[in-house]
Amino acid sequence: MSPHPIPIPSNSPRVVATSVSPTSQTLHDRLRHRDSLSAIGAIRQPKVLHPIDNEDLKLLLLENISQEAVLYFQAQGFQVDHYSKAFSEQELLEKIPHYHAIGIRSKTKITKRVIKAAAKLLVIGCFCIGTNQVDLVTAAKAGIPVFNSPFSNSRSVAELVVSEIIALSRQLFQRSHEMRDGIWNKQSKGCWEVRGKTLGIVGYGHIGAQLSVLSEALGMRVIFYDVINIMPLGSARQVDTLSTLLAEADFVSIHIPELPETINMISQQELQQMKEGSYLINNARGRVVDIPALIDALKSKHLAGAALDVYPVEPGSNGASFDDQVNPWATALRDIPNVILTPHIGGSTEEAQRMIGEEVSQALTRYLNYGSTVGAVNFPEVDLRPITAEQGNNVRVCHVHNNQPGVLRQVNDILSPYNVEKQYSDSKGDVAYLLADIADVSPTDINKLREMISHTSANILTRLLA
Repeated sequence: MSPHPIPIPSNSPRVVATSVSPTSQTLHDRLRHRDSLSAIGAIRQPKVLHPIDNEDLKLLLLENISQEAVLYFQAQGFQVDHYSKAFSEQELLEKIPHYHAIGIRSKTKITKRVIKAAAKLLVIGCFCIGTNQVDLVTAAKAGIPVFNSPFSNSRSVAELVVSEIIALSRQLFQRSHEMRDGIWNKQSKGCWEVRGKTLGIVGYGHIGAQLSVLSEALGMRVIFYDVINIMPLGSARQVDTLSTLLAEADFVSIHIPELPETINMISQQELQQMKEGSYLINNARGRVVDIPALIDALKSKHLAGAALDVYPVEPGSNGASFDDQVNPWATALRDIPNVILTPHIGGSTEEAQRMIGEEVSQALTRYLNYGSTVGAVNFPEVDLRPITAEQGNNVRVCHVHNNQPGVLRQVNDILSPYNVEKQYSDSKGDVAYLLADIADVSPTDINKLREMISHTSANILTRLLA
């Protein structure tokens, strides 16, 4: 099918009129919808939505996002282009102008330049936990919400950490490497049971909490440090400072986002605070650990080992070299014994990728179909109950605008000739978002409404769903 471009002016503000009929929802949506149906006698059915403009929405999925997500989007009637590799900025600049949505994992960078080139882009999906690969502020100012999967791969990452704790304490990788070289080296020196040892978790979120439970099941003592007070699970104990955790823990596992204040959070000073003979594990973000300082701590034998799954710079595709051209210390790190290096596989299990694909694809679809931004990381979270089939002439207004006084008065003046059945607005920083369902709108009025709202002084992006 040949696409017909959605009419978007070449200069900001942008206006888009598009909609696709919803066919699937999350459990929470189904429960919420079930309750609303019960309240009205369970006889009204959701309205089948139709695009105002005859264009199929085009989605670009990169980095081998799960086939379940591809099939889900296709079932919604979206056109999907699916690639197994990450795209460079230049590739994105060439491709992105043709797409209404993009799905990425951790390697593809959605920069300010890319967002400015994305004239049609409505939404970004990060099929992973982290969102630091996207310029969130620029996306929000362009009216583009960003969704991620904050917990779907938590179990997979937590299990990987447990395996690394055991492998480090028994020097498994070193013994295995020797056997592959034809060397028999049976020894117990420097090898330990993990039972009775102390695990220090930096960041007690979804992954940290699951790791805490799994580690206690192995007989480990668990302490954790977080910037907010969190109720611990099991017998875990929160400590007041990072220094306290580093001084007590036999194993330190990092589970924090990459923020300006967390870059090189574990550097020379923190490594020296760790117990002699302890181990450092990082499955969070590559720049939170000062790796040259870590190399020094390992070479001096202050640390007995380390496991890294993330790096400041990572190759863009499988089969690429991981050498000093990628990171200048790569060779030195690879030469140190009892260091486990893995290629960012923490969430790379069949189960995690399936759940991530389901979660993020549903979030993107809810936004494209309903205008719902619940779960967006950079955007006001706004939602309305569905329009029912009996409300045949109802239209949903999705209005992203600058957060400034007087906007609601302007919009409500435009909507005043109609019955506004429901309306909800919220703001986050400089961006505000309004959803409004209006009744008895004729087809000829739709274009007039769209034109009038799009020309209000604070407009960023206006969509009409009907």
